[in-house]
Amino acid sequence: MAKLGKRTVAAREAAAGKSNLSVEEAVALVKGNATAKFDETVEIAVCLGVDPRHADQMVRGVVGLPNGTGKTVRVAVFARGPKAEEAQAAGADIVGAEDLMETVQGGTIEFDRCIATPDMMPVVGRLGKVLGPRNLMPNPKVGTVTMDVKAAVEAAKGGEVQFKAEKAGVVHAGVGKASFDEGKLVENVRAFMAAVLKAKPTGAKGAYVQKIALSSTMGPGVTIDVDNAAAQ
Repeated sequence: MAKLGKRTVAAREAAAGKSNLSVEEAVALVKGNATAKFDETVEIAVCLGVDPRHADQMVRGVVGLPNGTGKTVRVAVFARGPKAEEAQAAGADIVGAEDLMETVQGGTIEFDRCIATPDMMPVVGRLGKVLGPRNLMPNPKVGTVTMDVKAAVEAAKGGEVQFKAEKAGVVHAGVGKASFDEGKLVENVRAFMAAVLKAKPTGAKGAYVQKIALSSTMGPGVTIDVDNAAAQ
């Protein structure tokens, strides 16, 4: 077994025996353990009592974090004419139509968020097998299929986070950087949890939120008290 570094050992010792913390306590601990040489992302994972294989138990949504994510988001927009110009003016990194489709089909995906106008969906639909597994397929339910291209691009650039339950019923997202003030991270965590709670599907049975864990990119995770995280 590889020998653990001093930083990793210290982080694990700091988190040992600590569980079901308040959001404030968890943020302070995770932030204190984020000692890597780069600005680590603070990540949240929420285990839900749902089976996403059933349509009435799928959890999906979007939330604008009040303090952003600290991450530079590359946005691609499928649009033509005036809407393409609107996307470019709003700060989209890539704008195109059939040409962009061919680029993506060729294996080049240089964006983190994909937006499309409704008239472009027949074109974008051909990319379902490429964009779908990467959670990049535009969807009207999360505001990425829209005629209001300007607002969609600005939201994506401004800290909007999409979430979707994976096969095991877990949703996860980055909620900021370790360099953020503790108060800002707390606000982001609570905003994310509020959105997940709001997205509770009709088919959910029993306890909806079962476990919440917070961690940094290189640090150990700590669990958050579910009731505390749900309190606003």
